[in-house]
Amino acid sequence: MEHQAVVEFVGPWTGPLVATSVHAGHDLRPEIAAAMTLPEADRFREEDPFTDLIAGAVESRMLTHRSRFEVDLNRPRREAVYRTPADAWDLDLWRDEALPDEAWRGSLAVWDEVYAALAPRLDEIADRGPFVLLDVHSYNHRRGGPTAGPEPLADNPDVNVGTGSVDRSRFGRLVERFVRDMASADLGCGPVDTRENVKFEGRQLAWWVHDRYPRVGCVLALEFKKTFMDEWTGVPDDAAIACARTNLAATLPGLTEELGRLR
Repeated sequence: MEHQAVVEFVGPWTGPLVATSVHAGHDLRPEIAAAMTLPEADRFREEDPFTDLIAGAVESRMLTHRSRFEVDLNRPRREAVYRTPADAWDLDLWRDEALPDEAWRGSLAVWDEVYAALAPRLDEIADRGPFVLLDVHSYNHRRGGPTAGPEPLADNPDVNVGTGSVDRSRFGRLVERFVRDMASADLGCGPVDTRENVKFEGRQLAWWVHDRYPRVGCVLALEFKKTFMDEWTGVPDDAAIACARTNLAATLPGLTEELGRLR
């Protein structure tokens, strides 16, 4: 099997809006695939398939093709490789119970490669002024099984906007505009139940950007509820994916306007 590159950059990367989908990948390098016992269907269910298509609303984006079960790019480096079941929702992952050291080091090298490739591109954008990175993820809402109903709407918005490490004194108005535009019945395929920090607040990628580019970089960590696919069979709903992408695209003019005010 031919494996894709670890990281790929699409678009011009000249404007203030970029996107990532760091959990969309499904590929494993051969030594990881040989060591893994987790069934592929179970792995697929815990990844974020098709989020790269949703992130396609943004012209400039980073594509990462490796599975989070090889290396999790949204965890700190020290936690980025799932070595034992405790690291990955108690799933049995490896033939030898724990991932061997050599394979672990190889996965950390992938983490290093991705962040080393992203840094100079964002450095150039940051030199021109404030920017927004839309970090696109998804989450399961039918954990009870393939015949179980969805989890309660009160705790499961259509889109969770993670802003836990955003500088609200600098980007508060921008965040509010994004949430309002994403939720709007008049934009995209709305209305969309959009709320902040209900399920997730954003993690490593957001932390890294906010530490590296204080008062310049703003990461909105977006978790789309998996209503755009059957999370148990893995079958996508192409129309729902297109609608999610349209909803995200509808927020971009407002983000551009708010960034203009910050400049």
